[in-house]
Amino acid sequence: QVHLEESGGASVQAGGSLRLSCAGFESMMHVYRYIAWFRQAPGNEREGVASIYIEDHHTLYSEAVKGRFTISLDKAKSMVTLQMDSLKPEDTGVYHCAASFGTMYSQRLQPSGYQHWGQGTQVTVSS
Repeated sequence: QVHLEESGGASVQAGGSLRLSCAGFESMMHVYRYIAWFRQAPGNEREGVASIYIEDHHTLYSEAVKGRFTISLDKAKSMVTLQMDSLKPEDTGVYHCAASFGTMYSQRLQPSGYQHWGQGTQVTVSS
């Protein structure tokens, strides 16, 4: 059974940085196609933040985080990280990693494109 686990969430001030990690998918690495990060703020829908294609490490970012966040994959460690810089209060939320067996390019930042999810880690950015 796959158990994705996120870590690294914390409370920081605006302008600060955090690094999130996602592990637990090594047993399925050979069948997953994408790993992504999503976030959900209270009262809001879950939104895609960044996605990475396992085969060639091609990345995709939402407009809200482009230029500030970086997703990366360490295949040897079976770990995906999300480096978050220049954090803003609107980045606050629970961040989940998710894994996909495959989806259309247009769905890479859509929750419906992902089959396995972690429980999430809280990120709070204060002004």
